[in-house]
Amino acid sequence: MSLLTTATSTDVQEHQPRVAVLPIGSFEQHGRYLPLITDTAIACIISQEIASTYPVHLLPPITMSCSHEHAAFPGTVSISAKTLYAVIDDIRASLARSDIHKLVIVNGHGGNYVLSNVAQEANVDGPAVSLFPHGADWDRARDNAGLVSDRHADMHAGEIETSVLLHAAPELVRDGFADADHDGGSRPFLLVQGMSAYTESGVIGFPSHATAHKGKAVLASLADSFAGHLEALGLND
Repeated sequence: MSLLTTATSTDVQEHQPRVAVLPIGSFEQHGRYLPLITDTAIACIISQEIASTYPVHLLPPITMSCSHEHAAFPGTVSISAKTLYAVIDDIRASLARSDIHKLVIVNGHGGNYVLSNVAQEANVDGPAVSLFPHGADWDRARDNAGLVSDRHADMHAGEIETSVLLHAAPELVRDGFADADHDGGSRPFLLVQGMSAYTESGVIGFPSHATAHKGKAVLASLADSFAGHLEALGLND
């Protein structure tokens, strides 16, 4: 699969999109069977699904973000929250110079808490930034796709992430997910002790239930949910 858009400047000029879509992933461990780029791949897959349905300006992904809770696992690389904030702020300013004043951030990594503040602050003077998918969007997708697990229990490298990749990028999925289920419990001190306090394998979730069919249904549901974000940004006309 290709994680990058291949649109030309002429394409953008002809379509004159009013909203940009920015995938944000991470570079962090996902057990022994999913790659370090999992969150980036999933954010790009969701964004490409959106771009195939709606008239948006698809941007290339930000591939490293706030993965500090995974620091105990080899291969993980993080940037600071303030750096991620600054990069998005610069991107928004550049888009505005091209007369694109609306941005949807497609977040593939749950640890990017700063993105909520990005949206919160950007929208003080009117709708400008939406963070997608919301928790409700994910929950709806799980229900529509018939997933067995819930969002809390299936936190990392589990049923939903593995299903999306099995459908859209099966070449990224290695053997081992069928017997990698792990229940990480309530995880009250995740931000204090990190992922290693709750999982030895790096997995918290139930990948044994993953199927490509579920992954396809998850993406279809998210594409439907995206319409609500356009409406919230005042782009439903």
